[in-house]
Formats: sequence, C-alpha cells, structure tokens
Amino acid sequence: MSTFIKFCGITNEADALTAIGLGVDAVGVIFAPSSRQVSLATAGDIVRRLPPEAVVVGVFRDDSPIRVVEVATSLGLRGVQLHGHESIDDIRYVSERVPLVINALPAQSPQVARFEESGADLLLLDGPVPGSGEVFDWNLAMTGPDPDRLMVSGGLDDRNVAAAIEMLRPFGVDVASGIEMAPGVKNPLAMKAFVDAVREADALVAQIDGEIDDDGEEPFDWMRD
Repeated sequence: MSTFIKFCGITNEADALTAIGLGVDAVGVIFAPSSRQVSLATAGDIVRRLPPEAVVVGVFRDDSPIRVVEVATSLGLRGVQLHGHESIDDIRYVSERVPLVINALPAQSPQVARFEESGADLLLLDGPVPGSGEVFDWNLAMTGPDPDRLMVSGGLDDRNVAAAIEMLRPFGVDVASGIEMAPGVKNPLAMKAFVDAVREADALVAQIDGEIDDDGEEPFDWMRD
C-alpha cells in the first residue's frame, strides 16, 4: 500500500499543479491565520485549475462547524482539516457533511484518546505547536489509533520521512515547511525529493512486510477516483 501524501500550505495554482503532477494525493489550503493563509478566492482558483479527481483539503482552526461546511461546499473541497480546539460535537457535525475530515492534534493532546468519538476519518498528529514544523517524538503515535487512520506531520522532509514511515506504517504523511523555499513558496526539487523518499520507503516496507496487495485496493481509494 502506498503512503498517502498531503502537501499543505499551498498558496498558488502553480505549486498545486506541480504537486498533483508529482502524484501527491492531496493538497491543503490554509484558511486559519498563518504565513500560508489564503483567501477563499485564491482557494477557489486552485480548486478550479486542478483535475476533478484532485483532493483539496481546507485547513480550519476554531471556526464554527457551520462555516466550515459552508466553505467546503461552496468551494468544492473534498476534505477539511480541523486544526484547532474543536469539540467532539463540532467535529462530528462536520464529519456528517464533508466526505473527508482530518482531525489534527498535537501528539500529546488528551483529545487523541477521544478520536474515535469524533467521527473523523483520519487523525493527524503534529508537534507541540501545530504548524511550526517541529518534529515530535514518534513513540507518542505508537499508542494512538489504527495506523490505517493515522497521518504524521511536524518537521517532515525528504531526509526523515522514510524513518517515520518505517517506524509507524501510517496511512499518510503531511508536509509544508519541509518542501519550501520560504513560507508558502514551494520548492519543486524538494517536492519531488519528498515524494521519491516516500515511495522508496513504501517499497522497502512492502519488501519487509511481504504484504503487497494483489488486487491493488487501498483504504480511501475513492479519494483518487
């Protein structure tokens, strides 16, 4: 099974198209206050330029669940990532109305233990300060949810992502600063190097585990249709 790759903090159409061209599974556009924040208009332009099968994920922090759903619906986002202090009820509300919901939490958050209650599809574990690009202790992810529902973020780049995959066998990995020249400005060479590192790790893990799926089916295949 190939690791799901999400490039986050996309701020322009060119970087989004490069990501999809490299075979990245999802791109993230950030609506929360951030050096990578984009307007709704910019996000809409990105969605329109990408092929219809591309997964664009809107990243929100402490917005009302009603607004999250309205933005996702109006822009045609296929997923949202909730990166704040949203309550279990708020996450569940969004999960019932958006195809893909990623609940992003610091790895040490007590809310990790309540992930199953939220109805979210995936749990993204990040560093102590989400979005800061800090690597967290991956051992904290060993007692989390099923790896098939785990995404790992926080300081990943082409030099360390293979180690994370080999150790955790996560469903997916998420990167922003590790593929940038400056906040919000992606580096095409770093983008390619990251994808190559992930795919090389996938091949190694498959060889080690001996678990190549003969029928080619993977979790969340519908996101690539």
